[in-house]
Amino acid sequence: MAEKVVKLGIKRQKGYLYFIDKKGDVSCAKMARGNKKGGNPKKVEACGIKKKKGYLYFIDKKGDVCCAKMKVGGTKKKKKR
Repeated sequence: MAEKVVKLGIKRQKGYLYFIDKKGDVSCAKMARGNKKGGNPKKVEACGIKKKKGYLYFIDKKGDVCCAKMKVGGTKKKKKR
């Protein structure tokens, strides 16, 4: 399950993609649709999260930053004879 890292309560706008940038802050960019290109990202909230390896960071429905442990999946490759 996911655990909350920071409570922000961000209000989302329709047509924008919200994500955690390299500096650990929340940013948003206009989503690309059809032939239209997306926009440049702009900072929404500065929170300075230190990301841990093997975890996925995202913004939940309430607008808070959460993290969940990533699962390693897939099928093993067969050995050649």
